[in-house]
Amino acid sequence: MIGTVARIVLGALLLASGALKLRDPSWPGAARAMGAPQWSVPLIAPVEIVLGAALAAGAVRPWPAWLALALLAVFSVALLRVLRQPLAERPACACFGRWSARPVGVGSLLRNAVLAGIAVVALL
Repeated sequence: MIGTVARIVLGALLLASGALKLRDPSWPGAARAMGAPQWSVPLIAPVEIVLGAALAAGAVRPWPAWLALALLAVFSVALLRVLRQPLAERPACACFGRWSARPVGVGSLLRNAVLAGIAVVALL
């Protein structure tokens, strides 16, 4: 039961994140400022949407949760790289499009840790 709730919550968050990125014309620039490789920028939002839909639809197979966990790990590494920069030079995270466009901080990393925890629960 708790795994089902975790899959739905994580799926909804990934769906929202991907959709908000697609709606934000400034998001590709924010992704590049965060260090995302040029080739990956157009893929990030659709991948989030596909993973979110698979999780929210109740995919019983563990692959969507494993892939979400891997994606969160990659995002966390990018956040850690940015956190090494002085505060004044940190780009906006924009993880949820303009809705969350503020400089990367420790809170961004903590949010990813919570989401990774939800992904782990979804695997149970």
